[in-house]
Parts: sequence; C-alpha cells; structure tokens
Amino acid sequence: MNISPLGKTGIVTPQNAFGALPIQRTDHEEAVRILRRAYEGGMTYFDTARAYSNSEEKLRMAFSEPGLRDKIYIATKTMAKTPEAFWKDLETSLTTLGTDHIDVYQFHMADRCYAPDDGTGMYECMLEAKRQGKIGHIGITAHKIAVAEEIAVSGLYETLQFPFSYLAAEREIKLVETCAQNNVGFVAMKGLAGGLITRSDAAMAFMTLYPNALPIWGIQKMSELEEWLAFMDEVPEYTGEIKDYIEKEKSELAGEFCRGCGYCMPCPVGIKINNCARMSLMIRRAPSSGWLSDEWQSEMAKIDDCLNCRKCTAHCPYELNTPELLKKNLEDYRKVLAGEIKV
Repeated sequence: MNISPLGKTGIVTPQNAFGALPIQRTDHEEAVRILRRAYEGGMTYFDTARAYSNSEEKLRMAFSEPGLRDKIYIATKTMAKTPEAFWKDLETSLTTLGTDHIDVYQFHMADRCYAPDDGTGMYECMLEAKRQGKIGHIGITAHKIAVAEEIAVSGLYETLQFPFSYLAAEREIKLVETCAQNNVGFVAMKGLAGGLITRSDAAMAFMTLYPNALPIWGIQKMSELEEWLAFMDEVPEYTGEIKDYIEKEKSELAGEFCRGCGYCMPCPVGIKINNCARMSLMIRRAPSSGWLSDEWQSEMAKIDDCLNCRKCTAHCPYELNTPELLKKNLEDYRKVLAGEIKV
C-alpha cells in the first residue's frame, strides 16, 4: 500500500481512506464497529462533514478511547457562507467529534476560491482557527472543475477534495497533476463514481497511478470495508486486463451522466433525481430486478410531473441539463419495461 504525505500538510497515511458520509445511514452500534475495524485494518484518515447528520457523532463514539485520537486524522467540513456560521459550525463539530482540534477543516462544496481580502471574511476565519489551534490544516472541497483549478494554483489551500475515479477526463487528471506540482494534498471523492463503478480492484489500481491522490471510499457496510482493507496487504496492480477493462468502461460511460451527488435535491414534485437521472445506467450495471420494481416504476413516473423549473440545473455541480436527462432516462426505462430493450 502506497503511504505518502498529503501535500504540504505533513499528514502521512495509507492511500486508502474512509469516507464517512454513508455511515449516517447505519445504526450507531454497527457504525462504531465499522469505524473501529477500519482503524484496526490500517485506515488512519477519516473524512466527514457537519452536513452528514450524525456522522461526526459516530466518529466520536468510535474513537473516544484515551490515546486513540492522536493515532488518526479527522477531516470535516463546513457549508457556512458567513463568518458567524463558520464559527458556529466549527464549535459544533469540535463538540460533536469530542476533540479539541480538527486535522483538516474544509470549506464544503465551495463555489468559489475563498481568499484573503475578498470581502467575505471566510479565509480569515480559517487562518484564525488555525492560529488558535482548533484546526491543523486548511482545506476545501469543490465539484466545479474551474473552481478546483483556481484553488490548486492559489497557494492558499493545503488540501483540495474533488471527484476523481477511473472515469476521469484529461482535465480532471491534469488537476491531480497540478496539485502534485503545487504540493497541494489531493483528496479523491467519489472514487466509485456514485456507484457506477462496481470493481473495487480496478478502482484501487487506477488510484495507484497517482500517488498524491488520497481516495476516501464511501463505506456503509462491513462487507464493503473488508474489500478495501484487503488491499492494505495486496494492492491491485494496474495490469493490461484492468487497463482494457477501464477503457471499455470509459467508452460505455462517455458523455454526460449523473453522479448521484444529490445536491440538486429536493425536487418540488418529489422526483428522486439522484437515482432517476441515471436509471438507464443503473439498470445495466446492477441487478435490474430491483430497479424495475413497482416502487421504482412509481418513482420514475414522477418525471412526467416535472415542472421544468430548472432548480435542479441551477444546483447541479456538473452543470447538467437535468430535466432533459430525466426525460431521456424515463423514455429508456419504459422501453426496458416494455421489453423493447433487453438488460
């Protein structure tokens, strides 16, 4: 397993980290069991957020034993847009996590590169929090590539978190390389492209090509965790077979597709956009019977009620034409139901 510093932070961790968004959907007892097993298996970097409901609380419960806190790195995030909200979120996170410091504190889903004297006071908050010792390093997460590119060369941030998987285009790969050149720690979110990638060995083998990228795998079940922990001792190699497989995957998934991040939600008419807008892909890449159930037929039918208000489009980090994407998925879905398309 590759072990290297996370940019200029000095944080040294295996290239195999824990994304704690999904454990908000796991009961407390099982979540604690999963988190402790992750640590015992060699994971030391745990990424969460104030926005992930009870995820921070579960990390506190898992790592409350004396001496354990100093053996792991905790990264969390704030979606604050004002200094007042920043300090409220920071204090809440410190209390909820049961710690006196956060190793990496990140602006969450930033739509701009906060900088000194930009009029918002947000970057100054980070500097003051670091001066007080409440945070160790200043980070930021983004979904828009242009914003991420500006961050990578700004010299202001110690870490940048951005979606990155083997489906990445050349521009995203260049971003990772730019971070390496500027000694910015690159944290790779959505390493499985929101569930579209189903081979963990291929996903991990691809990451090994970029030693400065730290993937945070979203983990909800113990079985998922064990897949990643198995790679601590036997790291998948980027073989010719895996390379060919990835090239085939990229050709099938070329073009615009929904990553399932859910930032477009809620929908005014109740459409589950983060599933419905990528249904065509899901029914081909997962057991189709589950997606063709009466429940999902009912959910897909809601697309007929779309108001074309375009609120989803305005909030989509990938600037997708979501209403059009929904309609295309519904048309394809109905063809599958009618037997016109075999899956």
